[in-house]
Amino acid sequence: MPGRPVGEVTRGTTAPNRLRRIDLWIAATQVRALRATARPLAVDLGYGASPVTTVELYSRLRVVSPRLEVVGIEIEPDRVRAGEEFLAAVRPAGDYGDLSFRRGGFELPVDRPPVLVRAFNVLRQYDEAAAWKAWDGLRSRLAPEGVLVEGTCSETGRRAVWVTLGPEGPRTITFAAHLPSLPRPSELAERLPKTLIHRNVPGEPVHALLTEFDRCWAVAAPQSVFGPRARWIEAVTLLARSHPVVTRPPLGGRTRWRLGEVTLPWSAVGPTAG
Repeated sequence: MPGRPVGEVTRGTTAPNRLRRIDLWIAATQVRALRATARPLAVDLGYGASPVTTVELYSRLRVVSPRLEVVGIEIEPDRVRAGEEFLAAVRPAGDYGDLSFRRGGFELPVDRPPVLVRAFNVLRQYDEAAAWKAWDGLRSRLAPEGVLVEGTCSETGRRAVWVTLGPEGPRTITFAAHLPSLPRPSELAERLPKTLIHRNVPGEPVHALLTEFDRCWAVAAPQSVFGPRARWIEAVTLLARSHPVVTRPPLGGRTRWRLGEVTLPWSAVGPTAG
């Protein structure tokens, strides 16, 4: 008999298109991982009370990886039933053949190592040590070429921060926002992953980064006459010149910056010892 799923039940709050920005970023930047094996598997961990975001993940990622199988995993049985009821309604038409839902947690009850684990708004209720432990456990279960994308977004998905990890550890951090409603970059601090959110204090790299980003945002204020997108691009450009770790153009270039995103190396925010 399977053991008890590892983890805690989350609030389960979700909504259509809440994770659209993250899905499109994965589809644009993680193609190599999504096509890494003959039978690539992606896991949506902790999808919530409705299966809608798992269904959306499946639809968006299959565009770039047609053989991808997607499994939605939830610790709460009623949420798994909701996913199964959705499939029962659409399967007669032959849709979503490589999508499934099952009960589980951080142990990932799947039959092979996934090339992608997406875990969003799952670790908010854990403390920092437990969040690091969850990261370590999940990345140890990845395929050799696989990635873990873990983060937090607002209820509407307009503000989000996520970290990409490989089997070896954290690689990058991405800050993303609906620019017309963003007063300053440091407002994204409330969406930092649980491994960083309590580190946003003087003396920590993430605090230094956000402070410098705000300074660059202020310097870029004249660009506002051309719209918030122009101001964001200028602020990111200035950040790349001034920050001691962000010494090269942030990943993705202007194509991603124009969308209100910036992806930086983990070394720009990784916490100090202890």
